[in-house]
Amino acid sequence: MTECKHQWEMTDVQMGYIAFEKCFHCDGIRTYFSTEDSFLLGDKYREGPHFWSRVDNAQSFQFNLTCAKCKEIENYDNLMGLMYCTGCLQDCDIEILQKKYNKDRAMVLVAFGFFPESKLNPITPFKIDLLTDYFNQRRDTSRSKIKILPFDLIKDLSLCRGDFLHDMGMLSQEPPGERQPVFWQEKKLNNIT
Repeated sequence: MTECKHQWEMTDVQMGYIAFEKCFHCDGIRTYFSTEDSFLLGDKYREGPHFWSRVDNAQSFQFNLTCAKCKEIENYDNLMGLMYCTGCLQDCDIEILQKKYNKDRAMVLVAFGFFPESKLNPITPFKIDLLTDYFNQRRDTSRSKIKILPFDLIKDLSLCRGDFLHDMGMLSQEPPGERQPVFWQEKKLNNIT
C-alpha cells in the first residue's frame, strides 16, 4: 500500500476571538479562543491566587486540516493564530530567517499557540510543516512560497511588533494607530502596576 500524498483542506472552521488576560499578581499572560464577542476589556476577576484582567482581544479563527484523499485529520485547536513578521528587531531569529527565505521568494508567517500552555507544549514541528505544505499546495511555488516558523524563535515577545493575521480594526470605526508590540499589554501593565 502506498502512502497518501495528502491534499489538505481547511475544515471545521470556527470564527471567533482571542482574549488576552494578564494577572497583576504573577505577571502571567494567558490567551483563549471564544466564539462570543462579548469581551469586556478591563473586566477583572480572581481565580485562586491569580487576579486576571482582560487587556485585549482580536478576531481570529480555528480550524483543522483534513486530507481530501484519505480523510486523515490534523487538529489545530492549539493554534492561536499566525503572525506576519514586520522585521522590527534586526537580531531576532525570525527576522534573520525571514531575510534568508525572502531571497527564495518565501514569505514568513509565525505560528503562535495559546499562552501559557504553548510555552511548555509548543506546536510540534510536524504540524508547523503541515501548515507550510497546506499554504503552498495550491500556489505556484516557482513564483513565491509561504514558510511557517514557530513563535519560540522570538527571544523577547514584549518587543515584537508583528501583525497577527486577522481582521484587525475591522470592528472599529477609528483609523489604525501606531503599531504596538504583539504583547504590548504586558509592557503597558507592568508600567501601571
